[in-house]
Amino acid sequence: MSAETYKAKVKKWAEDCAARKIIVGEEVVLACKRYLSDLKRDDIELRPSDPDFAINIIQETLVHQQGEDLEGRPLLGRPFLLEPWEMFVVYNLLGFYYKGTDERRYKEAYIQVARKNGKTSLIAALAWAVSIMQRHSGSKTYIVANALKQTLEAFHFLTFSLDYQKISSKFEIHDNAIDHKIAYTFRNADGTPDGSIEIIAMPSNPDSQDSFNCNFAIADEVAAYKKPAQYNRFKEAQKAYRNKLMIGITTAGDNINSFGYRRQEAAVKVVNGLIDDDSLFVLIARADVGPDGEVDYLDPVQHQKANLSYNVTVSGKDLMADALQAKYDPQQRKDFLSRSLNRYTNSLKSWFDIEEFKRSDGQYTWTLDDVAKLPIDWYGGADLSRMHDLTAAALVGQYDGVDIIITHAFFPAVAANEKAEEDGIPVYDWIDNGWLTLCNTPTVNAEDVVKWFCDMRDRGFKIRQVGHDRKFAGEVYFPAMKKAHFSIIDQPQLYYLKSQGFRHIEKAAKDGKLYYMHSTAYEYCVGNVRGFEKVDDAVMYEKIGDKDRIDLFDASVFATIRMLKSMEKKKKARDWFGE
Repeated sequence: MSAETYKAKVKKWAEDCAARKIIVGEEVVLACKRYLSDLKRDDIELRPSDPDFAINIIQETLVHQQGEDLEGRPLLGRPFLLEPWEMFVVYNLLGFYYKGTDERRYKEAYIQVARKNGKTSLIAALAWAVSIMQRHSGSKTYIVANALKQTLEAFHFLTFSLDYQKISSKFEIHDNAIDHKIAYTFRNADGTPDGSIEIIAMPSNPDSQDSFNCNFAIADEVAAYKKPAQYNRFKEAQKAYRNKLMIGITTAGDNINSFGYRRQEAAVKVVNGLIDDDSLFVLIARADVGPDGEVDYLDPVQHQKANLSYNVTVSGKDLMADALQAKYDPQQRKDFLSRSLNRYTNSLKSWFDIEEFKRSDGQYTWTLDDVAKLPIDWYGGADLSRMHDLTAAALVGQYDGVDIIITHAFFPAVAANEKAEEDGIPVYDWIDNGWLTLCNTPTVNAEDVVKWFCDMRDRGFKIRQVGHDRKFAGEVYFPAMKKAHFSIIDQPQLYYLKSQGFRHIEKAAKDGKLYYMHSTAYEYCVGNVRGFEKVDDAVMYEKIGDKDRIDLFDASVFATIRMLKSMEKKKKARDWFGE
């Protein structure tokens, strides 16, 4: 296929997707519209020579290592031919340059595709092509993942192709317990050096990776990353290069409080135009959510939207068979939604369906100033840490049948970076959005919590009561709240007492009558709640893992209990005295 044909094929695919002539998900439509719009920009230009070179080198040197086509014929040794969507990725990442320069536009990519769509082969092919293309800069490429086994999938795809083409002896190849590397020094006809490449596969371990230097890095299966540093260490390693490229590629996972989920949410905002990031390429192929907030996982149209290699590497028939199994097995359903339809789900251990909370919250648009003016009695809750952990405060009120939850977190500044890195808490995102206050003390300053309640009262919130666990009220919080003239109520952490507030919040979310001001900090805590049903429909709950936090949810439960007790008292008074 000629180079001009690659360019035309990519444009035709993008146009057909944008016009919905091809069945793809909403984010793919947006990515294609972005590409077509980029072709008309004055400040950047498409130079086909680099993506054409990459496509040619991939298709002429790489071969399939394993697998079968849809007719059951072995793929072993067949040329690795790129699908239109894969050419689209190559053209975007390698084709756009700022006019008048040799600087590429894209420096980073987030690619999310369902499993078995050729993701691993694609990233290996990109590593190979980009390394050769940028050999004159002394190209060094890292392929990293949470586990070494995952990185070796891509690495061995390359070493197999070199061996199959009978050229592996020309390369320096290390493939042992210590090192996994492909290296080569190119030379001109007269023997002078013409550049070099290194492709290294390794697990991503930020604790021992702090001095790397590379121009290209691929972070595979980002959904499994436990710390942001596993990704960021390699992004930081590229600072010496202008034409650097960091690719995060993954299938959706089952942890909505993970680094991968937060990367997805940021990428979705970029492709929707809500965040202006001209250096980030985004391609997310996933099933769409229906008007009811659910994914119709039995619909073959949704299967095709999530699988760009539908009926090429992924059988539509097999997907439907898996969907029918998922219909009768909730555990299989979560796995099918995340792995085959590429939609994040919350942990199987999590009590709540976070999508129910999001759907309910998304119906309302009141601002903080709006709700402060509403005729609402507000009730507070405080979950106070022992010394230097997350502390939370909440206000809960009800308006026109809708429960409104406002939460705020507090954290010692000296521990913020450690907790952000080690425990995966998005501390700085919460700060940026006004959901967290850093305390300028080694431990949480209870006076900051009191000040928040005072500030909210000054803003117009009529705070009737504040519940807290006296055990952690300390010598500062309790007298300070009394001095500020708040009515504070002891709220013991007994599950049968907390269950009432827990169940009320759960029902409000399911009924679409819960609004928490779009706080992802609150969503983070809700997603970490694990519950156990006890007698009389009561629920005992706790956090899922040792490094998880549920403090904002806990504070909202305390506040909700105070609201329910007040409503119950008012009802008894009405019943006694009459309306």
